[in-house]
Amino acid sequence: MNRTFCSILFIASLTAAQAQTAVTLDSCRTLAIANNKELLISGEKINVAHYQRKAAFANYLPKIAASGGYMRTQKEISLLSDAQKSALGSIGTQFSGAMQASIAGILAQNPSLMQNADLMTLLKAFGSIDMATPLNGLGNSIVDAFHTDTRNMYAGALTLTQPLYMGGKIRAYNKITRFAEELARQQHSSALQDVILSTDQAYWQVVSLAGKKRLAEGYLQLLQKLESDIDKMIAEGVATKVDGLSVKVKVNEAEMTLTKVEDGLSLSRMLLCQLCGLDLSTPLVLQDEQNSNLSPTSIPTDPIDINAVYDARPEVQSLELATQIYRQKINLARADYLPSLALVGNYMMTSPSVFNGFEKKFKGMWNVGVVLNVPLWHWGEGINKVKAARSEARIAQYQLDDAKEKIILQVNQSLFKVNEAAKKLAMTEKNLEKANENLRYATLGFEEGVIPASNVLEAHTAWLSAQSEKIDAQIDVKLTEIYLKKATGEMKP
Repeated sequence: MNRTFCSILFIASLTAAQAQTAVTLDSCRTLAIANNKELLISGEKINVAHYQRKAAFANYLPKIAASGGYMRTQKEISLLSDAQKSALGSIGTQFSGAMQASIAGILAQNPSLMQNADLMTLLKAFGSIDMATPLNGLGNSIVDAFHTDTRNMYAGALTLTQPLYMGGKIRAYNKITRFAEELARQQHSSALQDVILSTDQAYWQVVSLAGKKRLAEGYLQLLQKLESDIDKMIAEGVATKVDGLSVKVKVNEAEMTLTKVEDGLSLSRMLLCQLCGLDLSTPLVLQDEQNSNLSPTSIPTDPIDINAVYDARPEVQSLELATQIYRQKINLARADYLPSLALVGNYMMTSPSVFNGFEKKFKGMWNVGVVLNVPLWHWGEGINKVKAARSEARIAQYQLDDAKEKIILQVNQSLFKVNEAAKKLAMTEKNLEKANENLRYATLGFEEGVIPASNVLEAHTAWLSAQSEKIDAQIDVKLTEIYLKKATGEMKP
């Protein structure tokens, strides 16, 4: 039991130590990028566009398809009529009757032939031969040979189709899918920058509130010390109860301010944990929240190359790709009304087959040819579709031009804000020096009894305001730097 308890205690202490490890801004960015659902979705969109591009390339290649069918019909196909079947079935009887009639006619017309004993013997022998039966059998066999038995029909085919010219449709569609894949990548990059921006904003918000919490705690300690001094001075009769009440009011206000700052800091930590994909109750401690003086930011002095900004901004790249897609859609709309040519080859099999009479066997043959389709008249549909596609392409171009103009304005605004934040930070540092000096003189004067408590409270308020303004100015410097990187497209993970 003791060993188990020690193990649990060790694991708990190790977990607590890891939880209290200072987290850097890069770590927060990495966690946010790994756990952001929008980035996961945009990553899957890249996969979708990639596979669509591969599917579009397959249109260049020949396609092979197999098909088969079975059909049961009520009646079979007959190549002979009923009269022809009946005639063939009695062809021997008809032939024998015709022969006897012919012989009798010949003898009637030539009575002298009857005096020829040899001829009459031959005719009697010929007449005694039964020719009706074999000839009737021959006729029935012919009827059976023409029997098709097509009530049960089977058919199968293996077809190969190779596009030769489709009016440029396949090429245009391949370009569209290639642009769409790159567009998905640019949109993913844009979403990635948005995640980084949101994470940085939440990070520096926590740092700002952590600094203001230390400031509120220090201010409360100063007021509590002042309250203790006032109480002692009231007891000695060198201060009035009004001075004591004024200090107590300030102490209460400081306590309320500290409570609000603590609540705001807790919510900001929760927001940062949510962005990083952590549990909201994770005790996240940031590396910069204990720093009273953040590292200054170097102000860019070189002129910004706006063309480089265009190349780096994913929004511009996305709009340029969209423009290219709409231009290819013009070719796609035009291709529907241009001639198309394809090579077709197949192998077909049927049962019954007709290649060796009618046989109930699967037999087939191959064939090859070309198919040409030439649209002749479509009542202006194609022209209107092409014009509509051109208008969409112009819209995309106008959107691109408008975005470039706004980016120029955004970059200049961000650069002005960076300069303004740096100047504001320098001014707040000077004001803080004056506020510290003023508070020191007021505290010494109050302790010597030459300065009233109200002046000390004013000095404390001025000091608190100067400290708060310095914290805000430092955070503004960091945020304006982020906004400038976002505007110039330099924000990378």
